Amino acid sequence: MRTILCTLALLLGMSTPARAIDIERIEPTNWWVGMRHNRVELLVHGTGIATSTPRLSRAGVAIVDVQKTDNPNYLFVTVEIAGDAIPGGIDIEFVHAGKVVATHPWRLDAREPGSARRRGFDARDAIYLVTPDRFANGDPSNDSVTGMLEAANRANPNGRHGGDIAGMRQHIDYIAGMGFTQLWPTPFLENDQPQYSYHGYAITDLYKTDPRMGRNEDVRALSREARAKGVGLIMDIVLNHIGSKHWWMTDLPAKDWINHGGTFAPTNHRRTTIQDPHAAPADREAFTDGWFVDAMPDLNQRNPHLARYLIQNTLWWIEYAGLSGIREDTFGYADTQFLGDWAKAVLAEYPDFAMVGEEWSINPVVVAHWQRGKQNTSGHVPHMPSMMDFPIHIALRSALAQPEGWDSGWVNLYEMLANDFVYPDADALVVFAENHDTSRLFAHLDGDLATWKLGMAYLATVRGTPQFYYGSEVLLRGPRERNDGQLRADMPGGWSGDPADAFTGNGLSAAQRDAQAYTRALFDWRKRTPLLHSGKLTHFAPQDGVYVYFRHDGAKSVMVALNKNAGATPLLLERFDAFLRGRGARDALTGKAVALGTTLALPGKSATLLEIE
Repeated sequence: MRTILCTLALLLGMSTPARAIDIERIEPTNWWVGMRHNRVELLVHGTGIATSTPRLSRAGVAIVDVQKTDNPNYLFVTVEIAGDAIPGGIDIEFVHAGKVVATHPWRLDAREPGSARRRGFDARDAIYLVTPDRFANGDPSNDSVTGMLEAANRANPNGRHGGDIAGMRQHIDYIAGMGFTQLWPTPFLENDQPQYSYHGYAITDLYKTDPRMGRNEDVRALSREARAKGVGLIMDIVLNHIGSKHWWMTDLPAKDWINHGGTFAPTNHRRTTIQDPHAAPADREAFTDGWFVDAMPDLNQRNPHLARYLIQNTLWWIEYAGLSGIREDTFGYADTQFLGDWAKAVLAEYPDFAMVGEEWSINPVVVAHWQRGKQNTSGHVPHMPSMMDFPIHIALRSALAQPEGWDSGWVNLYEMLANDFVYPDADALVVFAENHDTSRLFAHLDGDLATWKLGMAYLATVRGTPQFYYGSEVLLRGPRERNDGQLRADMPGGWSGDPADAFTGNGLSAAQRDAQAYTRALFDWRKRTPLLHSGKLTHFAPQDGVYVYFRHDGAKSVMVALNKNAGATPLLLERFDAFLRGRGARDALTGKAVALGTTLALPGKSATLLEIE
């Protein structure tokens, strides 16, 4: 009898089905055959998934590693993809006690031809930066989405206004026609936060476009359509933090996934602690591990699974969306070793790709620390090709706003540019007069259009890759002091019923039309002038309110004379004989011949741009 009972129990146990597991996510959802990065670690999320063993059956694809964390709801599964694997769908099975408890589809895709050798942006380009929510509302039906935490409210300067990917797609011709060759939108990924979610920097899903912006497929279409018009797409990547409503936050993949155990502890913003040989370790840790605000949990990139997740996420978006560049937000705030590993991994996959990091410092030494080729005494080996040139940005705004003096005005810009020797490649830096985090230059200059034009002329002619901020071409102003919601104002004409339209010119004031025409002429000229892309820069110390420099290649040159004086100023030319003697000159924007005698009459508050032959 005892034997019979045991046999029955065994039979009943065998017939009892294993509990099914609901897999909520596998990320990334797909990969590509022929990638250098061919060992892909999949994040698998599902209640109790760690009790199962994954398996798949597909020629050229194999599971080579499985890792668990302290959270039983996650598995990290590494698949290796052979170079001759065939694209197509794959079912990944999860087995427990001999039974399949879950099956989830995964996919291999074919790469676009030449994907690995895509050209990134460089000094041949000019970047047009937009805040998508404030640029153009191409699809009003997605302004508010049921189930998402924040609805559209255009009356609120800090609310969502409805701009989207469709709006950018509709105005690619405008962007290209203005002379710009790269489009940089601030992040368009899901920001499902209860408020202040329009800017995009509190991401709640790193693989999903915000539904109020569109779909992933729309991003890919934007990239494809822009490329056809000669405009590349730059993606704004955030490695340092996520939004507090990110799906991770309800079920962290590991206890150390978020710095400070997931509890808010503010950063001290002391960015020099990374380079400072005297910095207290506690201060350095407070900078990198602290949170910006309680709505932006700080990621711990020292966790190897998180580090691989972020690297793969970047590679995925480059390949999926056909990107031409990356702008990396809050660069120095993330773990230093990780930043090097991340950039190195991206460039290993795409050797000619472009990336630029944000290091908001007036100190060129701090910025240079992060650029590829810099020999740092700290031992850090950087791999970032480019950095945002905040030192020039700050110096330019000071130079334009200050009266001329021995140590004020143009000399600020002249002496800051002289610091180029600290950079491994100053020509690779991205220069700008304003961005989405600063007051607009026109406001900074109290609405002085002539001086604003001087700033634009400098931006278009100095070394590096220029970045322009949307709407400034029609003199969007906002307050003089930073106010994010107002400086990121709606582009006129981006919404149906707007009284003025920047895209058509209808309803613009005379000053707005003037500024727009000047911007278009500047950047169209820049686009077709190789000297402004690769010519050597030689500048002369400012004198009497005038700053002169040349871009040259030994045969030809471009002369830039920036006159900040209110009245016409005679410029003695003998000082510039090395570039001018025996040469002819033509106005760069009008094409008219200009006589070069002993002096050159510079109109008041103007940029004189001459092509010297």
